[in-house]
Amino acid sequence: MPELPEVETVRRTLEPIIKGKAIQQVNILYPGIIKEPDDAEAFAHRLVKQRFGSIGRLGKFLLFYLDDDVLISHLRMEGKYGVFEKDEPYDHHTHVIFRLDDGQELRYRDVRKFGTMHVKTIGEEFSTAPLNKLGLEPFSDAFTPEYLHDHLQKTTRLIKPTLLDQSIVTGLGNIYVDEALFKSRIHPERVAKTLSLKECEKLQQSIVQVVTEAVEQGGTSIRSYLNSLGEIGMFQLKLAVYDQTNQPCKECQTPIVKIKVGGRGTHFCPNCQPIGS
Repeated sequence: MPELPEVETVRRTLEPIIKGKAIQQVNILYPGIIKEPDDAEAFAHRLVKQRFGSIGRLGKFLLFYLDDDVLISHLRMEGKYGVFEKDEPYDHHTHVIFRLDDGQELRYRDVRKFGTMHVKTIGEEFSTAPLNKLGLEPFSDAFTPEYLHDHLQKTTRLIKPTLLDQSIVTGLGNIYVDEALFKSRIHPERVAKTLSLKECEKLQQSIVQVVTEAVEQGGTSIRSYLNSLGEIGMFQLKLAVYDQTNQPCKECQTPIVKIKVGGRGTHFCPNCQPIGS
């Protein structure tokens, strides 16, 4: 699943390609992607003649700002955007096509069909679902060790699923939670409220460092992730624990272990991240 660094990379590569271009037509080949308005024809009619402006991002959501509205898009497991010439063929995994006024097309492709699109009037995007329940961005000045500690004190859940649920810090998925927990030497099955303020300081710093480095590397290409230019991310070359099962830990040479935590595959070093720490 694309996480914050991958979505940020898509934002950065896509914005200069489509900014300033107007939508002439919207073809919706799979209406299940469209969530608001819930009528595909109304969705398409609302966007026609509007021009793309900047592209924002909150957590894993892309925010395409238009003249009057904002298109909020979540890529989920396999969603991808690409810009193509109108005569280029497309396959049955292409579900939404925005025909642009320069003859090109912005296409949304999604093998799993899990992605979502909402359209809202500019100014309403953060006060209603799906964005109103999200926590802070890792890059927010308000995302401090104290903020993290205060919120973790309110839950008896394990730290791994707590960081995944997006309500405290948004944008993290399986890859970067595993990497941040390893970097901060915290076992993924620790109860969140047992983390001390000092541990939260290390965890907050680790989250910011891991996500920052991943953005600089263009994300992580696990399985099928590509950015909008068809380029792979390179952070996978720096992964310490994720997808490294049975490989020696880069710090202590202990084999990396994979377990299930909250139903998610989870990677950690049993020596560097002891459960009792």
